[in-house]
Amino acid sequence: MLTRQTARGDSMIRIEISLFLKNVPGELGKLTDLLAGANINIDAITIQDASAYVQNLFEARGKSLKRFASSASYSSMRRDSAEFALTRLIVDKPEDTIALLKKNDYLFDSKEVVTIDITNKPGEFAKITKKLGQEKININYVYGSVSDSDGKCLFVFCPEDVKTAADIFKDDY
Repeated sequence: MLTRQTARGDSMIRIEISLFLKNVPGELGKLTDLLAGANINIDAITIQDASAYVQNLFEARGKSLKRFASSASYSSMRRDSAEFALTRLIVDKPEDTIALLKKNDYLFDSKEVVTIDITNKPGEFAKITKKLGQEKININYVYGSVSDSDGKCLFVFCPEDVKTAADIFKDDY
């Protein structure tokens, strides 16, 4: 089921919701107000200009020499993408969020990711990334937050193999 939240020590498999918002003032406010009105808390968020996402497609195409789309499609995507921001969310009530987004005609996708609470001190993030590398698990992207210098940090990882990545941290964090 999409809303599975599996505890693995202080790491969890959680649902990340990705959506494109118009890159104009007030759009993020509308979304966050909608979530707040439904008593949905945002545990983590990252937002990037969607043109960076399209640029990554260009770079991937160049490295792999594979064509993902025609040149004309890339040019069109690049122009259009500047009008949108790619927003990724981890929320406390993913089922409710998905229903709310559908009801309000948002275009979105959801996927499993691994979240890990770590101590906010030098080297903790390095331990995690090193361990994933040793297990030959590629990290597609990561984002995180810091509550304070003595608190815990929540980091969201999107590895190629979510279950294996979560399992290797089940006793550590």
